[in-house]
Amino acid sequence: MSEQKLMKNQLGEQAVMQISQVLKICLTDFSQQHFMNQALTGLDTLELKQRVEHLILVLADYLPADFVDAADILISVKQHWPDLVTGESWGSFTAWPLIDYVAVYGLNNPELALNVLKTLTPLFSAEFAIRPFIEQHFDITYQHLLRWTSDADQHVRRLASEGCRPRLPWGKRLTQFCNNPDPIFPILEQLKDDDSLYVRRSVANNLNDIAKDHSAKVIGLCQSWFIDASVEREWLIRHALRNLVKLGCPEVFVLLGYTSKPQVIIPIFKLNETNLRLGLDLEIEVTLTSETLEAQKLVIDYRIHHVKANGLTTNKVFKWKNIILQGQQTLPLIKRHSFRVITTRQYYAGTHIVEILINGVTYASAEFELHMQ
Repeated sequence: MSEQKLMKNQLGEQAVMQISQVLKICLTDFSQQHFMNQALTGLDTLELKQRVEHLILVLADYLPADFVDAADILISVKQHWPDLVTGESWGSFTAWPLIDYVAVYGLNNPELALNVLKTLTPLFSAEFAIRPFIEQHFDITYQHLLRWTSDADQHVRRLASEGCRPRLPWGKRLTQFCNNPDPIFPILEQLKDDDSLYVRRSVANNLNDIAKDHSAKVIGLCQSWFIDASVEREWLIRHALRNLVKLGCPEVFVLLGYTSKPQVIIPIFKLNETNLRLGLDLEIEVTLTSETLEAQKLVIDYRIHHVKANGLTTNKVFKWKNIILQGQQTLPLIKRHSFRVITTRQYYAGTHIVEILINGVTYASAEFELHMQ
């Protein structure tokens, strides 16, 4: 079963029953069976986010039309949520429709709605629900985000960062922050040394998002953060810069302590096949030789240019090895790369290129033909 199918099944019959159990406690004259019948109608045919949208519409038939009254019900949901009250574990997506309901029906009452999101975010992150408020009520929402950076609850602190990620996966892209990320930096500044790895990882991912549009700003910020950095902050910086490492930005390698201008030659670079059949592995053999007496700190990666359906190519960098190459050392390396059929990549016949990257710079390349049979 695919990961996508597993995820959407977390919003299936069991989740609907769990939501109805809590609503039965929080709502008077609530018909649990009627709710379940309505919620389950057609649910199996929908994908994950479609299920969220469907359940929000069903919830609207049972929660008060006045959002002020609905907010009281939603806050009481938190008080009766089994994960928090009894320790019983529910599917991680169960609360998602209840939280995103706020983004649909509470958008005209931002102060109250943001308080509801803060209350419910420990049940399932409100990172998706808060984005319409950032777009339509920026000043109010931004002040909440700043305050949340010092909240006692790590879920709330994480929401301050995760909610304003410009390119949050599955979330609506925040184009205002893609264009100008400066408002995000004071939030991340407050969270960079948070006690929670859960929060620090969000800070790193936020910076990784920003770097896709404003690499120089992220590099500059990380350079300032590296001064007297703790081990935890150094990890955050490395995680934040991971895509820039793949892209081969020279400033990033120097910042992370790698050799700025490697003095290395590659006397041997071989592929085990120049004609490879789909379903087999490509073996990449490389020998590195240092041309200096000094030790060099190196990141060895390889980039494959895959043929697309239209005959053009698209490239992807794959991690290989981080090494310290001693003075005048010769080091052989071998890597096997699978070209077996997978669901996340479609292969096409044609000329593929393999490049060897050292600290982001191409040092050698070779071609091979991929055949479907």
